[in-house]
Amino acid sequence: MKRLEGSRALVVGAGSGIGRGVVDAFLAEGALVGALEIDPDKCAALEAATDGPVVEGNATVAADNEAAVEAVVDRFGGLDVLVSCVGLFDYYLGLTEIDPSVFDEAFAEAMDVNVRSHLLAVRAAEPHLRAARGSVVLTCSTSSFTPGRGGTLYVASKFALRGCVVSLAYELAPDIRVNGVAPGGTVGTDLRGLQALGLADRSLGDAPDRAESIRARSPLDVALDGHDHAASYVFLASRDARGMTGRFLHPDGGANIR
Repeated sequence: MKRLEGSRALVVGAGSGIGRGVVDAFLAEGALVGALEIDPDKCAALEAATDGPVVEGNATVAADNEAAVEAVVDRFGGLDVLVSCVGLFDYYLGLTEIDPSVFDEAFAEAMDVNVRSHLLAVRAAEPHLRAARGSVVLTCSTSSFTPGRGGTLYVASKFALRGCVVSLAYELAPDIRVNGVAPGGTVGTDLRGLQALGLADRSLGDAPDRAESIRARSPLDVALDGHDHAASYVFLASRDARGMTGRFLHPDGGANIR
């Protein structure tokens, strides 16, 4: 039997990179998958790939999260797994490199997208996940554990998200398991920059020699893509991880052991 056979899942931020890798991996493992995605072109691609509901919306808007949850429940009769892959990047800017005139806006945007969106998704899904004794998998980062692979706002928001995983695992037990995946650098990501910092049109995946750069900081000499990372989400969503909550998997090529 496939590891997620019959599981009903919602992936938030599903259109590219790790989110799209998770969608594809869940489908391959027999899950029924719905999606929430902000980009209309990515929504169209998702609709072509899955027969689950694809909701075009903003993960920082409570009503959009609720609409996506309800669409999955209406289509599949319930919800077993929630995954969130939403995030924005600050391109390594330190505190003193951020113009004070935009700091408040940039701080609010980083926390809104990288932390609050995940909490909104969990809040919308909680009653259905509780009824199914389901699970949540949130996307953290190597930057949730160590500095250096993001700037001050990104690292701060990812440390905060790490705290959310642990706190939610404590709060929602025993009915809902909550775990995190902390990927390292990802090939093929479309992780965008903060709008408040004028970086919204910049995609981390477009960085020159990205794969080589990732390998250079990987003791395993690997450059992983979203489909590589997706295996960790499959495991945490499956019955194989039924004894795990408040924990993190680190598909980072060993980057944080250096």
